[in-house]
Amino acid sequence: MFRSVLVANRGEIARRVFATARRLGIETVAVFSEADRDAAHVRDADKAVLIGPAAARESYLVGERVIAAARAAGAEAIHPGYGFLSENAEFAEEVIKAGLIWIGPPPSAIRAMGLKDAAKALMQKAGVPVTPGYLGEDQSAARLKTEAEAIGFPVLIKAVAGGGGKGMRLVESADAFDAALASCQREAKASFGDDRVLLETYVTRPRHIEVQVFGDRHGNVVHLYERDCSLQRRHQKVIEEAPAPGMSAAARKAVTEAAVKAARAVGYVGAGTVEFIADASAGLKGERIWFMEMNTRLQVEHPVTEMVTGLDLVEWQFRVAAGEPLPLRQSEITLNGHAVEARLYAENPATGFLPSIGKLESFSLPANVRADSGVDEGDAITPFYDPMIAKLIAHAPTRDQAIADLAEACADVEVWPVKTNAAFLVRCLETPDFIAGAVDTGLIGRGLEELTAPAEPSAEALATAGWAFRERVEGRERETTPWVDLKGFRLNAPPVATTRLFHGARAVEADMPPEPSRFIHVESDEAVVVFEGGDAFVFRDHPPVADSDAAGGDGAIRAPMPGKVTQLSVKAGDAVTKGQPLLVLEAMKMEHALTAPFDGTVEELAAELGAQVAEGTVLARLAAD
Repeated sequence: MFRSVLVANRGEIARRVFATARRLGIETVAVFSEADRDAAHVRDADKAVLIGPAAARESYLVGERVIAAARAAGAEAIHPGYGFLSENAEFAEEVIKAGLIWIGPPPSAIRAMGLKDAAKALMQKAGVPVTPGYLGEDQSAARLKTEAEAIGFPVLIKAVAGGGGKGMRLVESADAFDAALASCQREAKASFGDDRVLLETYVTRPRHIEVQVFGDRHGNVVHLYERDCSLQRRHQKVIEEAPAPGMSAAARKAVTEAAVKAARAVGYVGAGTVEFIADASAGLKGERIWFMEMNTRLQVEHPVTEMVTGLDLVEWQFRVAAGEPLPLRQSEITLNGHAVEARLYAENPATGFLPSIGKLESFSLPANVRADSGVDEGDAITPFYDPMIAKLIAHAPTRDQAIADLAEACADVEVWPVKTNAAFLVRCLETPDFIAGAVDTGLIGRGLEELTAPAEPSAEALATAGWAFRERVEGRERETTPWVDLKGFRLNAPPVATTRLFHGARAVEADMPPEPSRFIHVESDEAVVVFEGGDAFVFRDHPPVADSDAAGGDGAIRAPMPGKVTQLSVKAGDAVTKGQPLLVLEAMKMEHALTAPFDGTVEELAAELGAQVAEGTVLARLAAD
């Protein structure tokens, strides 16, 4: 076994790898950008090396700097984590050429599976069933549209070099194809440096099933059973579980054998995930499950596999990279219970899941489940990287119990002032169809309005805020008047006190019982924040100050979050209609289109293509017709 490892990544996955390394007595080395100087993964490591500016393309994505950092720190091995350079065959080759141990599959396997069209062609030759579609080299818009029409709508446009839900668009009709193709190609070029796409038939009730595989240098390949990642939003996974609900023994045999066959076809070594799409319209059947792609790295959702198998997949990665055979044979790998994972993001579901940044003044995760976190209280969430800040994983003897435990855990998340999707996760986990196992990738989309509707604080939460303000006021008044303790006093009856608070711009009355509520809350100079059900409800004793230059109503189009302007669709003087795209901001690796709030004319376009803008920056001004 090697004596030291550098993790070419950041956040939660770097900390996860460090945890196993520490247990095995391996020295840990972190790399960090200017934006991550004080990050949790840097504090966790034995050594840390600066590799460049905040932008990932100038730091985490520069392979030479990562290798130089490994040499400077004396690291013997490099673990890529996921994302960034983890599936970059050229980087893997350079690591090996530098005389370092590469904790990942052979560059040839990465290359074989890295391009979706070539991978699907290879799988067809290997006898693995693939999704019908177009994998051709002709990438002209006209040819792609012709092929889409031949396949029949709806179709999926997918970036050839894509992953993580990026560079993917669902197109419902021929009229929407051109715009969707351009958007997909633009996002693919920005994310992967490759704007080529493929087309797939769209399964109307798809389930996303994936199989964890492992190979070693001695020719052994095993599977660690399947995961279901069907609960998605915009093709990005939200909740994952293992094993897949409703998976029969016959279907499991078909999909796991196909996964092992896929891994053997490319001489796979290390941890990998073979992803399949299943037609769930008539239950899971082996003949209705098709290969989609292979991720040649550790997956975000690997903890659910760890929980149901009792194995440490990072330790397996270390041992395989060190030349050891797989620790177990296939017959020795068994399933135990059920595990469910939820991804906690720094985003606001009520505003279309816009990223949320800032200092984590309060950050508390529940203790009743496994919590893999990339941050600690006091850390800052920046606009430069993925918005996932933690993963919560519940394991129980039954699926129902695991779901209930995870829902309770998500409800106990306490984060402020950064917004999170914790309450959204609770609602997803409590959706009757999900509980019943009737899942498909469209489940969240169909119920999105209800799942993201702003929640109202309970009477107990109001009472908690009321007591906090009362204690604050009485602390000042106690020195000047003897009547403080008589507030709410009534002759021959228990005391009853009410107080008027503001939740946003709305006035609310809080009835306060004789004893204060036990809800967790934090206080700032002007507000009291009460945590309930995964939400952070903010109360004030006065209405918020009105913004005289609010976005939208007066035509001022402001940046809803920090980001980079990646597209300008209009110019000064253009007439626009309500809902028409004006420009596109890229933040936390996602595109966000800003649209016209009404019919009018573009009076001013202040944004510049490629500019990095701060939250609240006026990007354009419109005059109403």
